[in-house]
Amino acid sequence: MTVLETESPPADSRKPGRRPTDADGPVVAPAPSSALGRRMRALASSGAWALVGVAVVVALWSMVAVFSPHLPTPLEALASLSGMLRYPFYDAGPNDKGVGLLLLLSLQRVFVGFALAAAVGVPLGFLIGTSPRAWKAANPVMQILRPVSPLAWFPIGLVALSSSPNAAVFVIFITALWPIVVNTAAGASSVPRDHRNVARVFQFGRMAYVRHVLVPHTLPEIVTGLRLSMGIAWMVIVAAEMLASGATGIGSFVWESYNTADLAGVTAAIVLIGFVGVALDSAFLRIGRRVALEEVTV
Repeated sequence: MTVLETESPPADSRKPGRRPTDADGPVVAPAPSSALGRRMRALASSGAWALVGVAVVVALWSMVAVFSPHLPTPLEALASLSGMLRYPFYDAGPNDKGVGLLLLLSLQRVFVGFALAAAVGVPLGFLIGTSPRAWKAANPVMQILRPVSPLAWFPIGLVALSSSPNAAVFVIFITALWPIVVNTAAGASSVPRDHRNVARVFQFGRMAYVRHVLVPHTLPEIVTGLRLSMGIAWMVIVAAEMLASGATGIGSFVWESYNTADLAGVTAAIVLIGFVGVALDSAFLRIGRRVALEEVTV
């Protein structure tokens, strides 16, 4: 019986480091990575399910509007929203502004109160998290003040600052403060003992310890606290502006629309408030992921 032998390329041509030549036959390009395809399929799946959720909400909304004729239908709210977005930045006086300007005024108050809360809350959280005595002194105060409704602080701010817009900023500050303090203190108190021992070995001073050990370890918790505080601040500003006469913003627009029986305008404003809230939360979520990624790579 004759055995047919097939030619095989020389042994050296099969070495991993050897560059293929024409004598080796056609070169097959490696298959493209499927990571991009998986990501596109995941995005498409998420988008499809999001559309399903929106469709369910719109359907339920339409059913409720049928049995309650005073409520606007989704089409009426969409028409109102379209009208708002047609000229969002017009300014015809203090009581007649476009919805874009109203959102910017509300965001300005939110960021001022949020910045003040961060400036006070982060150092206070570091102090509470690193000092048992400070924790024992501050914990009862936090437990008493933290559950207080945000709107309960508005009269205090109005009397202390004699200004409705400034009182709204004060409400943002006092309600955004607690998540920052609590999360920062939790991160500062959880520094591993090994890290503290290494700092002692290298004879770190107080500032060097804070810079190279305490802040890097606590940074993810700080970002989480800031994210929670921003979400709370954006929710509270609407209610605060409803109470604050003279504080022009998206909250006052909602209240004025309700008083004029423009419920379609109220619903459209709610949709805008929701989209702005999603944008703010997504920004802090991206920052948190970047901080976590840098923490892993370090």
